[in-house]
Amino acid sequence: MKVTTPGTEGTRRESVFHRLYVGTGAFDIVGKRARWYVSLGLLVLVCIGSIGFKGFNLGIDFEGGTKLQMPAVGAQGPIEVNRVQDAFQEAVGHRAETVQVVGTGANQTIQIRTESLNAEQVGAVKQTLFTELQPLDAQGRPSQQVISDSAVSGTWGGEITQQALIALGVFLVLVTVFLAFYFEKWMAVAALIALLHDVVVTAGVYSLIGFEVTPSTVIGLLTILGFSLYDTVVVFDKVKENTRGLLGLTRRTYPEAANLAVNQTLMRSINTSVIALLPVGGLLVVGAGMLGVGMLRDLALVQLVGMLAGVISSILLATPLLVDFKMREPKYREHAAKVEARRERAAAKAAGEDVPEEAPKQTVSAGAGTQRRPSRPAGKSGRPTGKRRR
Repeated sequence: MKVTTPGTEGTRRESVFHRLYVGTGAFDIVGKRARWYVSLGLLVLVCIGSIGFKGFNLGIDFEGGTKLQMPAVGAQGPIEVNRVQDAFQEAVGHRAETVQVVGTGANQTIQIRTESLNAEQVGAVKQTLFTELQPLDAQGRPSQQVISDSAVSGTWGGEITQQALIALGVFLVLVTVFLAFYFEKWMAVAALIALLHDVVVTAGVYSLIGFEVTPSTVIGLLTILGFSLYDTVVVFDKVKENTRGLLGLTRRTYPEAANLAVNQTLMRSINTSVIALLPVGGLLVVGAGMLGVGMLRDLALVQLVGMLAGVISSILLATPLLVDFKMREPKYREHAAKVEARRERAAAKAAGEDVPEEAPKQTVSAGAGTQRRPSRPAGKSGRPTGKRRR
C-alpha cells in the first residue's frame, strides 16, 4: 500500500482509487457502522416525518378529476403553458392542478389536469381555450373540436396501489424464504431491513420534494426492489465465502472478514450502479425532458431515487447489520477474543518481550476417555532420564 505525505494530493488520489480497485479491505466500512446507523437512521426519520405530516402529492389517477387535451400550436404560434393557465382560471375561477406539454414536433399536445368538473364547467373551459388560444386542427384551421376531455376515476389508482402492495408482500415473503435457505436467517433479516430502508427513503423523497405520485410511480417502486436485493446478495455471497471455516482459524474476526467482502465487491457495486443509472438517466432526460411524457418521467424518477438508495443500503447498512447480528452469538465473540489474544502475543514478541508459548495438548487413548501423557524429567543434556523399554 502506497504511503502518502501531506501535500501529495495526486498521489493520495491514486492510492485511494488503487485501494478501491484491488479491494484489499482498506476502507473500514463495517468498523464505522455506528456512524452509518446514525446517518441513515436520521434520514429515515426525516422521511417518515414528511410522509406522516406532509403526505404525498397524489396524482389525478388517485384523487380523480378531469383531463383536457389540445394541440400545442394555435393560430398565433406555439401555445405557452402560462396562457393556458390564465384561460383556465378565467373560465372556472381557479387554476388547473397541472398543465404540461407532451410529445414533440407536430404531435406535441398540451394536457390539463384538474379536479372534477361538471359538464357546464367543461364547456366553459373549452370555449375559453378556443377563444383565447385558437388551437389548430390537422388541416391548420382553428377548431374547438380538437379540445378533448375525459373524466378520471380515483378508484383505478387505488386498485393499482392495492395490487402493488399485494405483489410487494408476496415478493418479501419469497425473498425471505430464499435468503434463509440459501444463506442464513440473519442475512435474510439484514436484507429485509435494507429493502425496507429503500422503500421508506424513496417514498420520503417523493414526499419531501413534492413529486407527483402516479400509478407509474407505484409500479416503478417495485422494480427498484429487485436491483437493491441483487446488490445485497452479491455482497452476502462474498461474505459467505470469506467466513467459511472462520471459527477454526485465528487470522481474522467475523467483522474483518465481512469488511473485506464489502471491499472486494465495492468496485463491482459502483460499476453496476453506474451502468444501471445511465439508461435511467437517459429515460429521464429524453423521455421526460425532450418528449415530455409523464409516464416515462414518473418511472425514471422513482427508479433513479430507488437505485441510489439501494446502493447505499447494500454497502453501508446490510452487511454492518449482519455483523451486529452475528456478533450476538457467543461462538463469534469467543473467536474474536482468540484472534485478539493471538495478536497481542505476536505484538509482544515483536517488542522483544518474553511470551510463554501455549503448551500443546497431548492426549493418549485410555478406554472410553483420554488421559494427559505425563512428562518425564529432563537431564542435563535435555533428554528425558530413565530406562528405555526394550
